Amino acid sequence: MAEPTIDKREVARAFGRAAASYDAHAVLQREVLARLDERLELMSIRPRRILDAGCGTGLGLRLLQARYPEARLVGLDLALPMLQAARARKEPAGLAGFIRRLLPGAQPAAQVCADIERLPFRSSSLDLVWSSLALQWASAPEAAFRELHRAIAPQGLLLFSTFGPDTLKELRQAFAQVDGGSHVSRFLDMHDIGDMLVHAGFQHPVMEMEMLTLTYADLKSLLRDLKGIGAHNAAADRARGLMGKAAWRKLEQGYEAFRREGRLPATYEVIYGHAWAGDKARLADGRQIIQFKIGQRKAGLR
Repeated sequence: MAEPTIDKREVARAFGRAAASYDAHAVLQREVLARLDERLELMSIRPRRILDAGCGTGLGLRLLQARYPEARLVGLDLALPMLQAARARKEPAGLAGFIRRLLPGAQPAAQVCADIERLPFRSSSLDLVWSSLALQWASAPEAAFRELHRAIAPQGLLLFSTFGPDTLKELRQAFAQVDGGSHVSRFLDMHDIGDMLVHAGFQHPVMEMEMLTLTYADLKSLLRDLKGIGAHNAAADRARGLMGKAAWRKLEQGYEAFRREGRLPATYEVIYGHAWAGDKARLADGRQIIQFKIGQRKAGLR
């Protein structure tokens, strides 16, 4: 499947503008973060160096700080205003946050404004990379996975969530009745992502998918939520310009076909994945090194 072409500058602008409103609208994002955090219960790992790739306003950093109070955390995001919001966030509440503040080496999470496809970290320098609903904004997802594999230490873990192709399917179908333009971002299939992980050098990838649905009183409320979190269509071939009144009425009418029990649904296909870096015995071009130990036979006289 062809990878979606993403305009990275538009991604940074959209999320930068949404930094102040993000937390108020991030209902789905908080739920996915909680479900991703639950998956760490099943992982046998005690990371010392953790990267939250696409940290946004720091909601995920708070969960990671609570779970791994002794770890060194770094939050990375493409939008500087998001990092500024994360920096303003206080330490996690409760016992975990109290313990963290008592630790001699405890430090707040560092923030780095950078691209997930060009990480400013040394090779094999991270024990855990966590990324929630950020990888779908990569312009070259397989290249992003290769870059993550480079930065993760041997036996380190990548744990992530992202959106699948049925995300906002109702909105996509409603827009199809308006014109033939690209109005809703396209997302990769779970199986394609699994293949990319293997090609990038990861081992034992595990992929899961679930459908989550939010409901709204009207279409404007849905679009207000999307704008509030910065989820703007950043496809390079996206439609430009403002929508006219006639087109808006057509869009509303198209979406009304999905109304059930007085509410309009917005479906999200959420993909969860994790994979291990393995021993990383690979060359730079991805070829794996296989080592054979050949014992020498000693010839004996009979």
